[in-house]
Amino acid sequence: MFSTKTGATKLLIGVVVSLIIFKVLVGWRTGSISILAQAADSLLDLFAGIITFSAIRIAAKPADAEHPYGHGKVEDIAGIVQGILIFVAGGVIIYSAIGRIIKGSSIELTEAGIAMMAVSIVVSIFLSRHLLSVSRISSSVALEANAHNIATDVYSASAVLAGLAIVQFTGLNIIDPVIAIGVAIYILKVAFNTIRKPISGLLDETLPISQQAVIEDSLRKHSHEVSGFHTLRTRRSGSQSFIDLHLVMAREISLEQAHQICDRIESEIQSTLHEASVTIHAEPCDGECEQ
Repeated sequence: MFSTKTGATKLLIGVVVSLIIFKVLVGWRTGSISILAQAADSLLDLFAGIITFSAIRIAAKPADAEHPYGHGKVEDIAGIVQGILIFVAGGVIIYSAIGRIIKGSSIELTEAGIAMMAVSIVVSIFLSRHLLSVSRISSSVALEANAHNIATDVYSASAVLAGLAIVQFTGLNIIDPVIAIGVAIYILKVAFNTIRKPISGLLDETLPISQQAVIEDSLRKHSHEVSGFHTLRTRRSGSQSFIDLHLVMAREISLEQAHQICDRIESEIQSTLHEASVTIHAEPCDGECEQ
């Protein structure tokens, strides 16, 4: 049920809504700025989940006359929006924490806060792993961004948990906003990493070296049918890859033979790189070439 992109996104939204409710209640009751910062982070997770859900539905639409290459870049846009939201969350947390340090504050019922953070850590670990697994299977950039986003909650919640434990045993309430600032700095770093991949997709950056190697290996396997290849170009649009290249063939090969060879190579590449669109231009060899 939750193993598809849509199902995983629904799971994400449901879990995050539950965490937001509990974090807000516990944060308000204890007066902990770090727990409220966690609640704000989870609220942005919710917005990110809704954005991802919408992006996946749009990206899944087939290509049409106005969008002949499909709608895959919507996922890249969603990933960038998520990164921006994470940046905003980090800034808000730092601002609130500094204000708490200046004005001073006290924390009550730290036991409730510690329990809340422990539950949040466990839930976030399982959720982030599931989202990452589904994103790798489906090659979803937006879902991968969500997985990394949720994974940051594990580290930030762990820091908050440690801070609350220190407050519990030492009574040093200033530890709470200091921990919140540390969490925010880490969140800003994650935001930068989250934005990098979707930006590369929007800028039509080439596929990873490992995937290009797969393409070149497939071409070399057909060295007995083609004389060579050149002008290999690759790019990614959401979860879909686009590949185009020129194949050099002997002049004696008929048009039908050339077409069959191109079809075989396209099918082999597509069987390895799922959701890949391959375009091959066949051209005769300039010199003496053997088939």
